[in-house]
Amino acid sequence: MLDDTLLADPRALAALDTRGVLRSAATAGAQVRSAAHGAQEAGVADLGGTRPRALVLVRRPGASTSSSALLAALLGPACPVPVVVADSVPSWIGPLDVVVAHTDEATDVELADSVARSVRRGAEVVLSAPGDGPVASAGAGRMRLVEPQIPVPPGLDLPRALAVGLAVLRALGLLGAPLDPAMDVLADLLDEEAERNQPGHEPFMNPAKSLALRLAEHTPLLWGTDPLAAAVARHAAASLATHAGVVAHAGDVGEGVAATGLLRALDRTGGARDVFHDPFDDPPEGSEPPPPRLVLVATGEDDPVQAVLRRTGRPLPDGDLLHPVDEVARGTPHAALLRAALLASRVDVAAVYLGLATRTIEPA
Repeated sequence: MLDDTLLADPRALAALDTRGVLRSAATAGAQVRSAAHGAQEAGVADLGGTRPRALVLVRRPGASTSSSALLAALLGPACPVPVVVADSVPSWIGPLDVVVAHTDEATDVELADSVARSVRRGAEVVLSAPGDGPVASAGAGRMRLVEPQIPVPPGLDLPRALAVGLAVLRALGLLGAPLDPAMDVLADLLDEEAERNQPGHEPFMNPAKSLALRLAEHTPLLWGTDPLAAAVARHAAASLATHAGVVAHAGDVGEGVAATGLLRALDRTGGARDVFHDPFDDPPEGSEPPPPRLVLVATGEDDPVQAVLRRTGRPLPDGDLLHPVDEVARGTPHAALLRAALLASRVDVAAVYLGLATRTIEPA
């Protein structure tokens, strides 16, 4: 059960967070900078001037799943080359293809097999992984390896994975506008988000704490209003599961509306939390599941409410809206990417706060 008083007490949080998970979650901006520098040292920019037959994003457990989904959604159907997201490299991989992979598990045997097959067949491989172990050894000397410079617990390495993938997209020229300034802006934006979410700030001025409190003792329904936002929503569900042990439903808003049972549950609860409910004085009866709470995630320029009406033909019950237009103004270059990365960082910190406040994150 949530101890909400803990979130207002920085000393108590520090005493409980003996693993330093909150400090690790605040390194998102530093991870982007170090990964961008590592990609430059690894020669990722040398991929420029070529147009691959296909871009293969190898999806592995953890942050790799989220980064692959975010990169694929960012490129979208307008990408000039086919984008393949798979758990291992396809059988047709060859010298005209570019493979991008990320892992924090140096002994991932399946990924090691994919790397070995790719370099053996002459594909260009960019790997974000520890420098020791079977994965790195599988392509030693025949791939571009970006090693982690900032150690973080599992599940908090998405900024590094995303930055390496973006470096590849920049080198290949697969995004319309130049990405160089956006990488610096992204790192600064994540630093600003970490400052807002620091433990010393009260929940009313700390967006991650506020989100954690709103999701507590609920079943979150995280629905994205656009493809990139849907990828963020799925990352949020994975983060809540990893750090807080919370089960959530996540996906595109069209998928959510098709889940009619969830819609009926939302209609019954109104999507909102009873502010007068005290879980200690009024505990749930029997095995009653936590009520659903709707969270709409948006990264685009359109008004999210209008986007939902246009795509689903119906309004949704009141809920939370995550659409950081105050932090990333409309018309900003690569605004959708910046909002997606900011929201992914925010939900990571919120999940850590929720995990600490429910004692799900165990002390060292």
